[in-house]
Amino acid sequence: MHGYSPLGRPSPSSPRRIRHGCFKNASVGGVGSFRGGDAKLQRFVERLVYVFISAVYRRRGVLLFAPLLYISGMLLYMGSLGFDVVVVSKVTGGGGKPAPPGSVYRSPQVFEKLWPFMEAENNASSSNTLMHVWNPKLRQGWKPCINHSSSQAELAKSNGFLIIEANGGLNQQRLSICDAVAVAGLLNATLVIPIFHLNSVWRDSSKFGDIFDEEFFIYALRNHVNVVRELPEDILQRFDHNISSIVNLRVKAWSSPTYYLQKVLPKLVEMGAVRIAPFSNRLAHAVPLNIQLIRCLANFEALRFSETIRILAAKMVDRMLKNSTKSGGKYISVHLRFEEDMVAFSCCEYDGGEEEKREMDIARERSWRGKFHRRGRIIRPGAIRMDGKCPLTPLEVGMMLRGMGFDNNTAVYVAAGKIYKAEKYMAPLKQIFPLLETKDTLASPEELAPFQGHSSRLAALDYTVCLHSGVFVTTQGGNFPHFLMGHRRYLYGGHAKTIKPDKRKLALLFDSPKLRWENIKHQLQDMLRHSDIKGNELRKPSGSLYTYPMPDCMCKQHSDVGNEDGNAG
Repeated sequence: MHGYSPLGRPSPSSPRRIRHGCFKNASVGGVGSFRGGDAKLQRFVERLVYVFISAVYRRRGVLLFAPLLYISGMLLYMGSLGFDVVVVSKVTGGGGKPAPPGSVYRSPQVFEKLWPFMEAENNASSSNTLMHVWNPKLRQGWKPCINHSSSQAELAKSNGFLIIEANGGLNQQRLSICDAVAVAGLLNATLVIPIFHLNSVWRDSSKFGDIFDEEFFIYALRNHVNVVRELPEDILQRFDHNISSIVNLRVKAWSSPTYYLQKVLPKLVEMGAVRIAPFSNRLAHAVPLNIQLIRCLANFEALRFSETIRILAAKMVDRMLKNSTKSGGKYISVHLRFEEDMVAFSCCEYDGGEEEKREMDIARERSWRGKFHRRGRIIRPGAIRMDGKCPLTPLEVGMMLRGMGFDNNTAVYVAAGKIYKAEKYMAPLKQIFPLLETKDTLASPEELAPFQGHSSRLAALDYTVCLHSGVFVTTQGGNFPHFLMGHRRYLYGGHAKTIKPDKRKLALLFDSPKLRWENIKHQLQDMLRHSDIKGNELRKPSGSLYTYPMPDCMCKQHSDVGNEDGNAG
C-alpha cells in the first residue's frame, strides 16, 4: 500500500451507456399467452396433449420421442411458451382483461395507501437499520494484497510503444485504461498515456490528466509497466509526427493473451509502435496471474482522481457524514438511473400518459434514429416491467428502502444525471427521506462551476461519495455499479455493502395497493438479507475482477476479522 488516505484511492464513475433495449420478441407474461387464458382452453389443451402422447406411446417406433413431446406439451400448457404476436402497450390485455400482475406502474397508488403506515413508524422508530445493516457473521475478512514491488531488478527492454484510445463514459474509459496496462505488461510494451475519445453521448472533452492523477499513475506502475506521457521524438519522426499514421490494429472484443502474443506482439516489434482504437473490452477476463495482478494494481491503486476532484469530493463526503449524525455517521448512496435517455431506451411506461409517450418517442428518435421503428420489432412495456428491466423511479427506491427498515432520519445521497421530470418524480423520495442530497445540493454552485460541462468529472464526484457510504444501492446495472461494488469490496474487507434489488419481485410488490405494509416489509427485508449474503462473492472464471477482486487482488485474513469497516457500517 502507498499510505495515502482512502479518499485518494482510485475511483471510477458512471457511464451512461445502456446495455439492453426494448424487447424485440418478449413473451414473458405477455397478454394472449395461456397464462392469462381461459380455463376451458387450458383443459382442452391438457386433454389434447394427453391424447396425443397416448397415441405416441402406442407406436414403438417413436417411443424415444415421447419424453420430449411430453415436456413440450406441458410447457405449452403452463404458458412458458406464449403465443404472443400482438404489440401490447396498454394497461389491459386483449378483450379488456386485466393486465398480468407486475406489468403496470402502480407505485403512486400503492404509496398513497402505505404512506400513513410509514409515517406512523417514523414516530415509533427507536433504531435505524443503518446501525446494524450488515451481518458481522457473513464477513470473511479479506484484505488487499497487491505486490507493489517487481520481482525484477528493473524492467526489461521495451518491445515498443502501445497507444490506445479509451472510449465511452468514465468507467468504460477506466476499464480501457486498466486493460491497456495489463496488455502492456503482457507484451513488455511502453504504454503511452491513453487518449480519450470525445464520446457523442458524454460530450466530455476532458483529457486523462483532467480526471486522473497522471503523475501518480506513472509512479505507481513504475515497477511493472513503463508509462510515458507522449511518444519520444525519434518515434514521432518515424511517423511524420502524425499518430494516425501508426498502424491501427483491429482487435476483437475479449481477445485472449495468446492472441496478443501471436498477432499484436510481432507488429509491435516490427513497427516500434502500434495503436488499438477503440480499446473497450479488448482483453479477456482470464489472463495469467501475473498479468491479473497488474490489472489489480492499475485499477485499485494506480488510478486515482486528479487533485481538484479529490479535494471537492472529500468535502462532499465530510458533509454527508455530518448530515448523518442521527444514524451514527453512516449514510445511504443511491445510483439512480432515471434520466430521460434511460427511460426512453428501456421502453417502459410510467404514469405520464400520452405526453410521456410523445416525449419518449422524440427522445428515442433523437438518440437512436429509427432503431425502435424497425420492421418486426415488438415492444411490450408490461413484459419488460415483469422481467425486472424497467428503471426504478425515485418513489420505488424510497418505498424499497423504507420497507427494508431505513427510517426518515437516514441521510441519502442520490448519484444521477438529470432526472426525467425531476420536480414530479423526486418529490415523493424527498417526502420519504427528508435528509436527501445530490451533488447540486451538497456542493455550492461556485464549487461545481469548474466541473460543469464535464460529465466525467461530475460522475467522479458522485462515485467518491458513493464509495464511502454505509450502504450503496444500485438500481439499473452498468459500469458504474460494477466498478463501485468491486472497489467497495476492496476497501471494506471483501464485502460490497451493496443493495442489489430483485426488480421482478419489486414489480409485483408495488403493483397491488391491497398488500399489507407488514407483508411488503417482510419481503423487502428478505431482499436486504440476500444482498448481504451476496456481498462477498468470489470471482468466477467468467467474472470481472473489477467487480469481484477476490481472490485475485485480495488475501484471506485469519485473525482480526471484522475490524476493517471504517465508516462503511
